[in-house]
Amino acid sequence: MLDIKFVRENPEVVKQNIRNKFQDSKLELVDKVLELDKENREIKQEVEALRAERNKISKQIGALMGQGKREEAEEVKKQVAASGTRIEELSQREKEVEEELLKDMMVIPNIIDPSVPIGKDDSQNVEIEKFGEPVVPDFEVPYHTDIMENFDGIDLDSARRVAGNGFYYLMGDIARLHSAVISYARDFMINRGFTYCVPPFMIRSNVVTGVMSFAEMDAMMYKIEGEDLYLIGTSEHSMIGKFIDQIIPEEELPKTLTSYSPCFRKEKGAHGLEERGVYRIHQFEKQEMIVVCKPEESKDWYEKLWRMSVELFRSLDIPVRQLECGSGDLADLKVKSCDIEAWSPRQQKFFEVCSCSNLGDAQARRLRIRYKDENGKMQLCHTLNNTCVAPPRMLIAFLENNLQADGTVRIPQGLRPYMGGNFAEGAADDDAHRHIQHISSGNELAKLRQEAGGLFGKFSHGTLLCEMNGRLCTYAVTIGAQGFQRFDPNGAA
Repeated sequence: MLDIKFVRENPEVVKQNIRNKFQDSKLELVDKVLELDKENREIKQEVEALRAERNKISKQIGALMGQGKREEAEEVKKQVAASGTRIEELSQREKEVEEELLKDMMVIPNIIDPSVPIGKDDSQNVEIEKFGEPVVPDFEVPYHTDIMENFDGIDLDSARRVAGNGFYYLMGDIARLHSAVISYARDFMINRGFTYCVPPFMIRSNVVTGVMSFAEMDAMMYKIEGEDLYLIGTSEHSMIGKFIDQIIPEEELPKTLTSYSPCFRKEKGAHGLEERGVYRIHQFEKQEMIVVCKPEESKDWYEKLWRMSVELFRSLDIPVRQLECGSGDLADLKVKSCDIEAWSPRQQKFFEVCSCSNLGDAQARRLRIRYKDENGKMQLCHTLNNTCVAPPRMLIAFLENNLQADGTVRIPQGLRPYMGGNFAEGAADDDAHRHIQHISSGNELAKLRQEAGGLFGKFSHGTLLCEMNGRLCTYAVTIGAQGFQRFDPNGAA
């Protein structure tokens, strides 16, 4: 939401910004809010004058009564009463004008950064840079749910019976991988100085309208029937809401937070709410980055945040690119935004996995998030947010980019501790070492895992690294019609 003083002094700037966002239907709002603002200021001036006059003549009543001038005193009383009636009428109109003014002001979009490319929609977003080399394997990459089903890791049919389309059951190693990615992202952010938070998963309506536009609210938010509560669409909502009506000590800025939450979205009007896939769904989990800072720091934090996304995905061997969002693709509160897109070997194109945004003082103005500068003057903070990881969409990128020709999925070094244990250096030969920490599917593997005590990974040549009785053991495995056999290469039975 813009400062009304800024709109009053720069109406053409505000109108051009609306044109740049291809929202010409909102142009008339600028003139409307200026008229409402003028009326509001005139009402305030008249009320102030009437109150001053009423106070002045009220003092005459006692003096006139003391002088026995009862009729004159009664006339003054009538004037005071008339002033009171007029003040009540004006105050009621003032309330109506202010409500209408606020409603219209919340629809006028924030002023975008001069660096934002002008484009009508997301088809005109601009690629800035690629990170990592996109690879197209020499084997066919299955659809992501087919990969998951190969591990008995997803059940969409049961989810559909229980909750309808847009939901899923994750199971086994895929569910474990989902949790591993979230935990890895959490620690990734903690190691970069962010404070870990688990926020409320429901928020009140005044927080909802403080963090997003009406259009976003209508398209995304689930309301709790009979309660002034909404399920969050992202933890950004409750994390920014945490600071509502707060004056943050200057020395505590910036606030750098990373939060975990489930997310719930109606996806109203969204294309591609797949029955079969999990790319666009009603419920998912996410690790988020949040920054509340001084205005002069927000541009630097924007750069830091999106680069953290790149660093995280590259640490998991996923090629990505930065895509600058054009003016028409920016939500109304955003000053600047970019998407981090991951490479899909199956589709041979990039798709969105992270969204980084600088919202300037828009959320802070709506929620009254402030700090006192070194001169003791009250200032509005700036707020930023960015996706850290959001499975299962991130899992699609992970599975496709780490899928091997034999159907196994390679687990990168950094993620291995989150998949059940640390890799013991020297436990296998070089070839096996390069392929360690694969996960594989099949009933035989499940049977082996049960007997061996816990699978860590599968080597490409059929060797398995397992843990038995707290000791890492290496087994060569052959699977035949009679089941599986195994032996310890070191000679143990």
